[in-house]
Amino acid sequence: MNFIKEKDRIYIKNDNDKVIAEINFKKEGDVYDIYHTFVDESLRGKGIAFRLVKEAVNYIKKKNGKVTASCSYANKWLGKNE
Repeated sequence: MNFIKEKDRIYIKNDNDKVIAEINFKKEGDVYDIYHTFVDESLRGKGIAFRLVKEAVNYIKKKNGKVTASCSYANKWLGKNE
């Protein structure tokens, strides 16, 4: 799966160039807030959201940032995996 990374989001596109999964975060100081996670219905139940959050957390840590989440899914993920 090819993750496309930008300064405030990580996402996946399908062959038709449509975004089918994405995670968004914003930076304030050295803290990054993951505030939105989206996975298209066609991909649900396949662990894509889990992989997106993990990818975002790794990306943020590489930038020496601290991670928080106002997104309920990402917040749960952090509670179980960090």
